[in-house]
Amino acid sequence: MTDQAPWELRGEWQTATITRIIPRTKTIKSFFFALPQPFTHRAGQHVDLRLTAPDGYQAIRSYSIASALSHSGELELAIERLEDGEVSPFFHEVVAVGDEIELRGPLGGHFVWSATDGGPLLLIGGGSGLVPLMAMARHRQQVESTVPSLLLLSARTWDDVLYRDELLKLQRLANGFVLVLTLTRDLPRREGDYSRRINAAVVAEVLARLPSPPKHVFICGSNPFVTSAAEAALAAGLPATIIKTERYGS
Repeated sequence: MTDQAPWELRGEWQTATITRIIPRTKTIKSFFFALPQPFTHRAGQHVDLRLTAPDGYQAIRSYSIASALSHSGELELAIERLEDGEVSPFFHEVVAVGDEIELRGPLGGHFVWSATDGGPLLLIGGGSGLVPLMAMARHRQQVESTVPSLLLLSARTWDDVLYRDELLKLQRLANGFVLVLTLTRDLPRREGDYSRRINAAVVAEVLARLPSPPKHVFICGSNPFVTSAAEAALAAGLPATIIKTERYGS
């Protein structure tokens, strides 16, 4: 993470309790945590989770916060199961409601957005890279913002679209939020969606669906996805100064 803001809180480790687990796709589940020390976060921030083995070995991983801004003390993280992962298989195969997990945050001051930052807003996500962008979309709806926003989301198939039903509902509200899906291994189900990977032509075409050029661009996903999507955004004529990226994986 770069450009940490002065208000960023790293926080102390606290022991959170799993309150709910909701399957989202074949490989992604949402885990809801009750925090003994609730905090207020900004859309786009993340937390660290720490697992400690009986022999004292520790593994720490960072996960973006999916929740909109909340003072309830409950936090949602969407965790994708990675076959070669050290932490995600534990969450998918072992963790149950009532389990306690060490957590600290909120973290990150660079990849954040609030309605007061204005727009138009262009969000580009791949797979579970949607999570921090979803927090932004949820925050926008929570504060009843009408900032023009377009989410360009890449997924393998229709059933792999994370938060699909919620995203479709947000678009049906017709308050300036537009959803465009690019399915790389499936045919499009809606008019205006794509069956291809994101490239400069796709970015240029979806930009025409915004009322004016974006003020902010956020791109999140795997390393290869972010590199490709950022290059496509630049090739479509977007200035590098408005593009912020967040990536995961080696």
